[in-house]
Amino acid sequence: MSAPELIDTHCHLNFHSYDDDRAEVLKRAKCAGVERIIIPAIDLPSCRQALDLAESYRGIHAAIGIHPNSCKDFAASRLDELRVLARRQGVVAIGEIGLDYYWDKCPKPAQQRALEAQLELAAALELPVILHNREAGADLLSILEAWAPTAPASLRDRLGVLHSFSASLAVAQRAVELGFTLGFTGPITYKKADDLRAIAACIPEDRILIETDGPFLAPQQVRGKRNEPAFLVYINEKLAALRGVSPEAMARQTSENAEQLFDLD
Repeated sequence: MSAPELIDTHCHLNFHSYDDDRAEVLKRAKCAGVERIIIPAIDLPSCRQALDLAESYRGIHAAIGIHPNSCKDFAASRLDELRVLARRQGVVAIGEIGLDYYWDKCPKPAQQRALEAQLELAAALELPVILHNREAGADLLSILEAWAPTAPASLRDRLGVLHSFSASLAVAQRAVELGFTLGFTGPITYKKADDLRAIAACIPEDRILIETDGPFLAPQQVRGKRNEPAFLVYINEKLAALRGVSPEAMARQTSENAEQLFDLD
């Protein structure tokens, strides 16, 4: 029996750091068993870049959205553009959207308005969301608690993912209760990430995704290098060890979770 595939549910493969060797990056990913990759956008130009890559390469999908650090000038006209882009083939989610209180790039009220507008867009288009959260767990949960009950029936069991999860156990538990999935990245391999590993070890198996968040957050084994989808194997192996299952079983479970959440073929 062949090894189960891995799905990198969050990699910024459109970023310039991949321009010189993107084809080789994809070849290495395939050799490592990573057959499918989701590229989340952060602004309108990256929406188009993600769509172009999804149309050019088999196994690549796009998410359309405006990142909280890019939403200072968010307006209704931008939402209209997102709506058009999100209806194109290859789009599987609205994202990367959310809240970021670490960087002072956009006022909190503006971030919250942009998030709420894009959540409404996701509901209208019946697409799950890819959520960014940095030091904003309480406000993010408050917004999600108001939105989740209004989501259409088609989304109730696949609302979205809190990507590159790094918040508290309480945030994790509440997000899962609401119906969200958690995405785990390279930091679960870092030496001082015991709290994060404890969360990854205890949440329900059907609420786990793995992702690289490349080019950022390379796993400990390759820390300091540009991250890429082939390194997803290190995250899968660590998660499997934490949960007491084989890497094959972990890959199978997270791939099934990704297929269900993003309605992948």
